[in-house]
Amino acid sequence: MPRFEPFRGLRYAPSVGPIGQVLAPPYDVIGSAERQHLAARHPANAVLVELPEPDLQGGRDRYAVATALFTRWLAEGTLVVDDTPCLYPYRMTDQSGRASTGVLGLLGLAAPGEESDILPHEQTLPKPKSDRLDLLRATRANLSPIWGLSMRKGLTATFDPTDDDPVADAYDDDGVRHQLWVLSDPDSIAAIAEAVAEAPVVIADGHHRYETSRTFAAECREANGNQPGPYDYILALVVELAEEQLTVGAIHRTVSGLPADFDLVEALSPWFDVVRAGPADARTLGALADANSLALITGGDAYLLLPHAATYEDAGDDLDSSLIAFAMAQLPAHESSHQHSVAEVMEALSRGGAQAGFLLRPVTVTQIEEWAAARRRMPPKTTYFSPKPRTGMVFRSLDY
Repeated sequence: MPRFEPFRGLRYAPSVGPIGQVLAPPYDVIGSAERQHLAARHPANAVLVELPEPDLQGGRDRYAVATALFTRWLAEGTLVVDDTPCLYPYRMTDQSGRASTGVLGLLGLAAPGEESDILPHEQTLPKPKSDRLDLLRATRANLSPIWGLSMRKGLTATFDPTDDDPVADAYDDDGVRHQLWVLSDPDSIAAIAEAVAEAPVVIADGHHRYETSRTFAAECREANGNQPGPYDYILALVVELAEEQLTVGAIHRTVSGLPADFDLVEALSPWFDVVRAGPADARTLGALADANSLALITGGDAYLLLPHAATYEDAGDDLDSSLIAFAMAQLPAHESSHQHSVAEVMEALSRGGAQAGFLLRPVTVTQIEEWAAARRRMPPKTTYFSPKPRTGMVFRSLDY
């Protein structure tokens, strides 16, 4: 059963100034220009330790830089450690008023070979594993939370924070409001921990950090006579797996590198009825989105893709990501990229960075539940959960 425990959080002191000035998005969605912008925003912005840069003049690598800075923030009082172990309710509210409310705590890691109720929900693409592991080894801290989805119905009601004022309240650059509360009452903490333990937790974001933490825990156990320790847990935002708590978007695909005279519409016809919907303009794309349609954009036109019955069998399931992956595997050699919005697809097409785009439909919460219950992983880049929790709302050090 999932273990979920309180911890002594490290939070920015009020003297640092508005909390919004020191927060950062998750490390893996920050480009170089945004990293530079965040680093210039405040001398204690979380990006400085989450995405550190080497000190070439001083001869220190990026991990030594992060460790020195994190240690200095603690010593100087930039970061303050809570007196007692707490849980931290966290609410994100987008510009439409839709809110996602979870709770930050420590999620127990599955031991090697252990049958676990911490379930990865999709396959992952290869990433350099040494970066996050080296940062964890150096700082001995979870700087950003992974995101877990609890299958326990009614979990949200166990930590409704609205009776108290938040200890942190800020808007990010996308207009999303981020609010944090501190929960120290032992009975309330126990009730939440018991609720989380009653059902599996599905990893929404943070598969690589979860596996990295398991590797780190194995190293620490080997060095400490296989004794348990703080390394057996990872900082996690746990949100109830429920329609009202989640915004699940699709991750679209763009294609480049196909032969210049290649007829993509014709090439897809063995697996789809390809029906022209109109020019690839806002009106047509809006109509396709409203109809929840799988679509192709190429040559300035938009097409509706209607999979043949056999295509589902060939792909192995009914997810758009599987259908498109199967179809793309039949094409001549090409390159593909992932885009998180229709606007990104259109930009790639307009600047000549792509020849075609596939617009996928988001999976449903029901599909996520069914795949998790069957302990199956969806294909890579099937889901995009939003909004994203901010790095810097609360840190967790293994030394407290």
